[in-house]
Amino acid sequence: MSAVAQLRVERAGPLASLQDAGRFGVRRLGLTQGGPVDIHAWAWANRLLGNAWGAAALEITFGGLSLIAEATTSLALAGADLGATLDDVALDPWSSFTVEAGQRLKFASPSSGLRAYLAAPGGFIAEPVLGSVASVSREDLGGHDGQGGKLRSGDVLSFTGGLRNADTLPVESRPDYSQPASLALVPGAQIADFEGASLFAAFHRAWRVDERSDRMGVRLKGPTLRCRTGNMISEGIGLGAVQVPPDGQPIALLNDRQTIGGYPRLGALTPLACARLAQCPPGHEVRLQAQALTPAQAAYRSFLRYFRDL
Repeated sequence: MSAVAQLRVERAGPLASLQDAGRFGVRRLGLTQGGPVDIHAWAWANRLLGNAWGAAALEITFGGLSLIAEATTSLALAGADLGATLDDVALDPWSSFTVEAGQRLKFASPSSGLRAYLAAPGGFIAEPVLGSVASVSREDLGGHDGQGGKLRSGDVLSFTGGLRNADTLPVESRPDYSQPASLALVPGAQIADFEGASLFAAFHRAWRVDERSDRMGVRLKGPTLRCRTGNMISEGIGLGAVQVPPDGQPIALLNDRQTIGGYPRLGALTPLACARLAQCPPGHEVRLQAQALTPAQAAYRSFLRYFRDL
């Protein structure tokens, strides 16, 4: 399949990377999954163009990116409002749109949320590494260059091109990233080893997102959680695992997390809770909400069915 359309990077911004559905079956090698930290917005960006599940989209964090279209084509945008403009005309998030050759697509700074997803017809093209183009810079894997590198001025992003019918997500269906986030957490692991007062505080007190947060994990600031578990043998770490280190401040682990860890865990955030957390800037209020495993699985299966059955 040859590329017929391209976007040229005029200004790279602080952080933008290609992300498909992720890299699986490699944690036994000590490699993490990568993929979109907000799987909900990533899925919508692809769906607005009719792309198949897993198509690579551009994850844009904090904005600051400027792209030049080299051909007339359709694109789609979902997720955070990063002040996107096309030739200085504001673009509506959660919509697909047409760009003409030579037009400039720019992203300013966040006004709601942190990460936007830009999809192209058929998905952006890159050479898979271990079955995926998901960029993981810590492991030098995937992305547009195959080495997990950040976008740089002059880079070119290729895709199959073509025009699609305009589509948009109704306003009432769009998440409001300005509101406090309620995060579903499936209790498990060492939760019974936490003191009763700590468990009450964990699920009844507000937390704030710490500035020390990235694609590996998000630190939460709030009441000090105390656990009777001392030293642990390291265990495998799944997406959303909420570890509590000795300082008592939990860390929710995301897509670029380490593969093993030895801190006690409250349990794990659901994938959609991870997606919501990924849009929370430093200082944003979040609350943990305990959820049983069966309804959590049912909700995620429903999500996958909707986006995979195009």
